[in-house]
Amino acid sequence: MSLHGIHTIDTAFHRDHFDAAYLVVEEGRGAFIDCGTNHSVPHLLAALQQAGLAPEDVDFLIVTHVHLDHAGGAGLLLQHLPNATLVAHPRAAPHLIYPAKLVEGATAVYGEEEIQRSYGTVQPVPKARVRIVEDGETLMLSGRTLQFIDTPGHARHHHCIWDARSRCWFTGDTFGLSYRELDGPQGAFILPTTTPVQFEPVALKSSIARMVAYEPDGMYLTHYGRVGDVPRLAQALYEQIDAMVAIAEACDGRADRHRCLTAGLSALYLERAHALQVPLADEDVLRILAMDIELNAQGLAVWLDRGRP
Repeated sequence: MSLHGIHTIDTAFHRDHFDAAYLVVEEGRGAFIDCGTNHSVPHLLAALQQAGLAPEDVDFLIVTHVHLDHAGGAGLLLQHLPNATLVAHPRAAPHLIYPAKLVEGATAVYGEEEIQRSYGTVQPVPKARVRIVEDGETLMLSGRTLQFIDTPGHARHHHCIWDARSRCWFTGDTFGLSYRELDGPQGAFILPTTTPVQFEPVALKSSIARMVAYEPDGMYLTHYGRVGDVPRLAQALYEQIDAMVAIAEACDGRADRHRCLTAGLSALYLERAHALQVPLADEDVLRILAMDIELNAQGLAVWLDRGRP
């Protein structure tokens, strides 16, 4: 079942309904938006077949940014897509062509064993198959316009993609994380991601505002799926970005800074879960968000150590 020719693909990264890639189909041609890891490639090829397309029918593999849960499988996937061009932000493209530094940075966060287990060996993308798109640029998928805007705040090499046909954005991580298990009677629960190492709160709020100005009908998040009610969710993100900055500043200089950060974030997310009447016990909310709490704490620590740029 697809809406406006947009197919949501569960990449099976970490758990079900955690990490999505998207296949946009228009007049028998396809574009993938984000692709997960090497281990995700069979799921993407199966989705392609289910949509009635062959690998040679894919024109584009678009990555929102190069974090490995979004783009780690790009090199391997392209080996199966003979006619596809990889489309990337100007700052992202070099890391896809020469991924060693990207893998090194991720290894510093997660450790070598976890990198191999979760991502496999990241394959480089041939330079000749890479197309760089600048802020405001568009490309056409069989007559369907996809527009790219630069959206820093989560990462400086991040862009989001406006699909005029559906009036929706493909947001990568710029519009936060919203897991379907946390949906409740008040709607979707959402939180920003400060995952190391380029959290910039002012830029992130500006990027969100720029997307909201299009008055979108929905947002296609990598983590996870389509969400509506965009003005409410945007306001929730603004409030939490400010709250997370306040938590970081309150914890700065403490000997137990990391524990302080994780405790502060846990309290913030539980408070918001209660307000939204999320239908889960506190321990289940914290279990679902455990990895994000840890990574957000690390991201805030990096932001503090860089001098709150």
